[in-house]
Amino acid sequence: MFLARIEGTVVAAAKHPTLDGCRFLAALRLEADGSAALEPLVVVDWLGAARGATVMVSTDGDIARAKLGNTTPARMVVVGIVDAVQTAGAKA
Repeated sequence: MFLARIEGTVVAAAKHPTLDGCRFLAALRLEADGSAALEPLVVVDWLGAARGATVMVSTDGDIARAKLGNTTPARMVVVGIVDAVQTAGAKA
């Protein structure tokens, strides 16, 4: 699991049948220091994360398979929308 920032939406004209009706988002993985990685990721979202939101992304494909079926190719799923992040030693 990791934190990511939502950068936008992804539209797919053709996709695996198990992903019909799914919402795809472009996300940037956040490093421990809060900086964003350079390479965007596509994540599946059914929680309604908005652009600019910090989210928790699970890389455990079991969550996607439980919701979308055993044959789904999805692996990265938004499992939470983050309100705040506190790190050790950070001033409030």
